[in-house]
Amino acid sequence: MKAFTTVTGVAAPLLADNVDTDTIIPSREMRTTGRTGLADGLFAPWRYLEGRTLNPNFPLNRLEYADAPVLAAGENFGCGSSREHAVWALAEYGIRAVIAKSFAPIFRANALRNGLLPVALPSSAVDGLAGHEVTIDLPAQEVRCGRQHWPFVIEAEAKQMLIGGLDAIELTLMSLPQIDSWTTIDRPARPWVYL
Repeated sequence: MKAFTTVTGVAAPLLADNVDTDTIIPSREMRTTGRTGLADGLFAPWRYLEGRTLNPNFPLNRLEYADAPVLAAGENFGCGSSREHAVWALAEYGIRAVIAKSFAPIFRANALRNGLLPVALPSSAVDGLAGHEVTIDLPAQEVRCGRQHWPFVIEAEAKQMLIGGLDAIELTLMSLPQIDSWTTIDRPARPWVYL
């Protein structure tokens, strides 16, 4: 995973509520089981008109938001299925963080496990920063936009994983000395477990 410390860029406004995972990456756009090859299908129902012509009214198709590393979203972003491909598509497209009014729990967990930072902020903050340059400072747990700043909450383990660019296995392997120590003590006490 790519480490996340700070990201600065425009927050592309996609303030619709209940944006589900099938809108983020429709099943017909999932032509791979891997984490690549999904960016072209990102928001396909909204990004494209007939024949894959870009919809000029969709925010990510507009020049000022084309390379936005941040998405500003509405309530319950990522609802619907547990489709991890939604996070993969956002990440492959270049989105590093989504600032939303709220997230669907499974999407949020998938995002954290795949290097995409989900930041929940009050409606007034999201509405105010949408379309503007923001800085997301993960170590400080703060979003800045102009002279305003908002703190955000993230669990310590998720923060450690993102800052270190660690997946769940790499995080576990950091505790290998403690695991080995415990196994050394446990092996004589329960030898049948190690057969």
